Amino acid sequence: MQEYRAFIMGPDGHVQNRVDLRCNDESEAIGLARQLVDGHDVELWQLVHIETFRHTSERPVLRQSITAAGAR
Repeated sequence: MQEYRAFIMGPDGHVQNRVDLRCNDESEAIGLARQLVDGHDVELWQLVHIETFRHTSERPVLRQSITAAGAR
C-alpha cells in the first residue's frame, strides 16, 4: 500500500482540509481524489504534486422571490 494526501482547497487557494489515502497505486488514488471534489478543488500529492482536480460547478446563486406586501 502507498500513502497519498488529498488536500481540499478553499476558495482563497489555501488548504481547508487534508484526507490521507492508502491505495494500491496512483490510479486508485486518483479515483478516490476525484470523488472528494464537491464544490472545492482537490490536490493529490505523494511527496510531489500529482494532479489537481477542479470543481466544475459554479457557485450557487441565492435567489429570493420578492413580493409586495399584500400582493397575491
